Amino acid sequence: MGKRITKSFKPQNTWVRQLVNADPEIGTNLDYTNETLRLQARDNLCSICKGSKMLCGMTRCPIVQQAISHTKMWRNIKGLNIDGSSPPSVFVGRFGYPYVQIGPMTPTSYGDTSLLDDTERWFGRSMDEIIDFRSQLVRGMTTVNVNRIDKAGKIFEATRELSLAEHYVETELKLNKPPLKRLYIDNDIQPIGPTAPLNEIEIGFIKWEHNMEKAHYDSDLKAAEAAKTLYKNGVNVNSIMRAFSMGSFGIEKNRRLVPTRWSITAIDDLLSKDMANRIKDYPFINNYQVYESEYLGNRFEVLLIPDAWSYEAYEAWYPKTLWNPSESNINIVTDWEGYSGRCHYASMGGCYYSGRLAVLEFLTKIRRQAKVFIFREAYPDYIIPVGVWQVRENVRNAMRQKPKRFENINDALKQVMNRLSIPLEKWIESGPLLKHTLTQRKITEYT
Repeated sequence: MGKRITKSFKPQNTWVRQLVNADPEIGTNLDYTNETLRLQARDNLCSICKGSKMLCGMTRCPIVQQAISHTKMWRNIKGLNIDGSSPPSVFVGRFGYPYVQIGPMTPTSYGDTSLLDDTERWFGRSMDEIIDFRSQLVRGMTTVNVNRIDKAGKIFEATRELSLAEHYVETELKLNKPPLKRLYIDNDIQPIGPTAPLNEIEIGFIKWEHNMEKAHYDSDLKAAEAAKTLYKNGVNVNSIMRAFSMGSFGIEKNRRLVPTRWSITAIDDLLSKDMANRIKDYPFINNYQVYESEYLGNRFEVLLIPDAWSYEAYEAWYPKTLWNPSESNINIVTDWEGYSGRCHYASMGGCYYSGRLAVLEFLTKIRRQAKVFIFREAYPDYIIPVGVWQVRENVRNAMRQKPKRFENINDALKQVMNRLSIPLEKWIESGPLLKHTLTQRKITEYT
């Protein structure tokens, strides 16, 4: 299911974004014309542009950036054997479910390659570096029935061992045929390296992360409880997701493979639900707080209100950005939950849950409760999808900063809107929780 657009409108004052860092009091009511923002061509922009004119409205060409990384990678691929140090990294596909493609991923280099698949260490890295990290990993694939992992064979077993590893592992992939020299360019697909059918895998010395090893061998422990226990014991989210996707946890007879994309959201969801339940016993924060982060062409403003737990997340996609092919309109997507949480999957997708996890980590740490709003503006600088990790890490970074504190919601919202390009009324029109917060009177106001 695609993102449910709650508001679509023509942008105004995009140029303000470049100026607000210097002067947050710059006015936001001046207008501009579309012609001042981007060049336009009718059809076949890529063939006209050839990566040089930026006719699509992006600030750099995603095709050129991926091609550079792929070219470097292909120089190191010789024949059908791929050997190097897996970060460790594994992948479980979702197409054809329940018969999906799974396999290990490894670069053609040895040594400490852990950074290539550790998204929790990527914040601050450039887009070029992230594309390079993704493109270096060669993916060997074999088909497995997610419900019959007991019959999956040696490749599956070795891949699951990699998913539980504490550190990088020397790995040799023997492919059935050379990887196709194909460059995938799609708004739905993160940068990926070469892929080929896998015939055999050999791994060197491997040491499992001891907490995950314990959870793996506890065949009476439910997968959700295993994930929450691992997180409380300090295992990072990225490692939990990797092992969870390979069916490494849970009651023995119920263990299943989970496509990587689904496992990321599943872990963000179940960990943040657990924290949301716990913070409901904490007192409210004492004032209105605003936190900020900007990275990879995304600006995040996080507003905390002294009130009972509830949460609303907004994404505003500028024209000709990843999720908005419109020539002229901004699209806003939003989802929310009240005190009791939500029972349906957010139409916004995994970004909703990754942002929720990051802000709940902060509230859990300070042992406080709050109503939370996350405002995100995605600009043409965000040239290619890199994964929901960037939302989690952007919000985590915001919550590490010193907040701006206010005594009332009007002043707090003024600060938020001074940092964003879209006016307040557009956000209010897009989602119910902010509108309710600004218009609903409380009985405590009359006592």
